Amino acid sequence: MKVIYKITYPNGKIYVGSDTTDDRHRLTYFGSPTKKQLAADFAGEDLRDFTIRKQILWESETATRSEVLRREQELIVEHRANDPEVGYNLRPVFRP
Repeated sequence: MKVIYKITYPNGKIYVGSDTTDDRHRLTYFGSPTKKQLAADFAGEDLRDFTIRKQILWESETATRSEVLRREQELIVEHRANDPEVGYNLRPVFRP
């Protein structure tokens, strides 16, 4: 099963990503915002009680990798996950 997920961090910012591995990896993987991005938003006491939420936005058993990546880009834009005020996705580049 191929999925596109949304991670919501404690500050309300989001990250949208995809997983095409169809294994237990998706149970323990929580996106890939940069360490620099997270360090700017969370430090010290913030990390003592840190809860994130992972939601599946879309899934397909038959989609090709290119279809998944296209849909992922659409959902990043739809959710504004590439807007630095809203999310941690760096691509596609946000255009206000």
